[in-house]
Amino acid sequence: MGKTELLNELFSLENKIGIVTGGSKGIGYEISKVLAEAGATVYSFSRQLPCKDKDQPIHNVNYIQTDVCHYDQTQDSVDEIIKKEGQLDFLVNNAGITIKNPAGDLSMNDWESVHKTNVDAVFHLCKTCFPYLKESQTKGRIVNITSMAAHLGFTGVAPYCSSKSAVLGLTKALSVEWAKDNILVNSVAPGWIYTDMTKTVKDDDRIKKILGRMTLHEFGQARDVAGMVLFLLGSASSYITGQDFAVDGGALSYGY
Repeated sequence: MGKTELLNELFSLENKIGIVTGGSKGIGYEISKVLAEAGATVYSFSRQLPCKDKDQPIHNVNYIQTDVCHYDQTQDSVDEIIKKEGQLDFLVNNAGITIKNPAGDLSMNDWESVHKTNVDAVFHLCKTCFPYLKESQTKGRIVNITSMAAHLGFTGVAPYCSSKSAVLGLTKALSVEWAKDNILVNSVAPGWIYTDMTKTVKDDDRIKKILGRMTLHEFGQARDVAGMVLFLLGSASSYITGQDFAVDGGALSYGY
């Protein structure tokens, strides 16, 4: 077997159909792009469509304006895909929000808003896609995007830490329950990835502190996360389920 044939066997997503949430920008945009480059037909769910003046259209990525917190919209969007494609092979739950506020000052509305997007919507979409993923011709795949905040505590983002820990727990639970249904469920935990959000960190001392708390001492790129998602959707990972993969430059393993 030649090198090209080997790579295609392990990583090609040719003829695969799937969904990426929050795919209009940042990590989700790059995930959508990489999966399409690997041969998949990607349906990107997001509240806002990509900016035409900023983001180049990606071949094989179809944008559907959908708020994952509006369950009727989500159901209609999934139905639309099934009607058109007749199959669904993977789901990447990437959409998420955070609200920064000291825990003592946090309103319950803010707490519930973060959990509705980061946890409730993830479960609802998993449940909605379940009957189609289990009919995949290979193995249906779910990849949830967690965070190093699922493993570490951070000041001012208690609901985010809580919600990402919940997604990690959900990943493990579904991986066990749905193994008999031909579905693999894993998650990816990004660390400090260079996106529009991390660009807003202007404090040199804070940046130095952030980079000092990881083995590689540099920000990651969105494509680093996308590469791990690609691995988890291809045949190279067909014996992996219920795992959380840190893409964090060594932050979770860095000691003192």
